Amino acid sequence: MTTNIVWHKHEVNKQTRAESLGQTPRVVWLTGLSGSGKSTLANLLEKKLHDEGKHTYLLDGDNIRHGLCGDLGFSDTDRVENIRRISEVAKLFVDSGVIVLTAFISPFKADRSFCRNLLGENEFVEVFVDTPLEVCEQRDPKGLYKKARNGDIKDFTGIDSAYEAPVNPEIHLEYRDESAEDTAERLYHLLAEKGLV
Repeated sequence: MTTNIVWHKHEVNKQTRAESLGQTPRVVWLTGLSGSGKSTLANLLEKKLHDEGKHTYLLDGDNIRHGLCGDLGFSDTDRVENIRRISEVAKLFVDSGVIVLTAFISPFKADRSFCRNLLGENEFVEVFVDTPLEVCEQRDPKGLYKKARNGDIKDFTGIDSAYEAPVNPEIHLEYRDESAEDTAERLYHLLAEKGLV
């Protein structure tokens, strides 16, 4: 832990930034298995919000690992650090007044709780993209399940590494046979009904 530092308060703060953008900043955190559709749904949701004039930013698991988390592997320890870094970045975006969308497997409840606890009340919205493992394996857009089943990938969530499903997410979104567009629209309406977008 770093010592001898003090948080410096600035004249322009989260409230003033949010007011100038005309929106309520928060994190919409999509969690689910690989292949569940998180990235696709987050992308479609961001497009809809952008079209409405909302100021957004999408943090995606694969994209983040090209830079900020490029030094991390997929052990449980590295997964925890990955989500810790993402949570801190998401907090900065919320502080800037932006609506943050995230698409991360984020398999551990404690890590998702860590992000929730960093933020203010109603600033963390957990969306459980509930797609059964067999459907994710059928989709397997990156061929990762096949590699995991063959033993070429270790510590793969859902195969030889645990996924702790959310118990009380703000949104429980089942996604199986429906199109991505219809599911994203349903997600948008579920969020809107709760006053979260």
